[in-house]
Amino acid sequence: MIKKILFLWVLLLATVNADTSIPEQIRVPAGNKSVLSVHAKGDQIYQCSVDNNKYAWKIQAPDARLYDAQGRIVGNHYAGPVWEYKEGSRIVGRIVNKIDIAPKSSISWLLVEVIGHKGNGLFSDVKYINRNNTHGGLPPLSGCDANHLGSEKRVPYTADYIFYAK
Repeated sequence: MIKKILFLWVLLLATVNADTSIPEQIRVPAGNKSVLSVHAKGDQIYQCSVDNNKYAWKIQAPDARLYDAQGRIVGNHYAGPVWEYKEGSRIVGRIVNKIDIAPKSSISWLLVEVIGHKGNGLFSDVKYINRNNTHGGLPPLSGCDANHLGSEKRVPYTADYIFYAK
């Protein structure tokens, strides 16, 4: 119970400070306002690939649930990248900029521009997304070689996503 209360308190603080705690490099253009902040928990999926005789884990897709401030699942985040809200509205994004806050322990913080909408609902007018407060999700450090080519690994991550509209 205490863990859940602490989680909700941290999420509330992140929501209240969302617009001011975003680094300049990934801040949304002026005139956009936050319409939703969620906490994501899931995996980043990597696949062992080879390019120019070098084996490396390459990102394939996220697979995460989106949680509101009360800890309820309100959506999903998956390949595309796509964010889907509980009433069915969906958005597809493309990365505009990123910043590595803790490159040895966490995936990048992002500014994402929405390039596609589907359905009517909360995400219908969303233009930008920030990913911040990331933990985990980095590619595996080993295990990608000729014997593992094509194999996939799921790496746990958490992040906060802030959705913006005009």
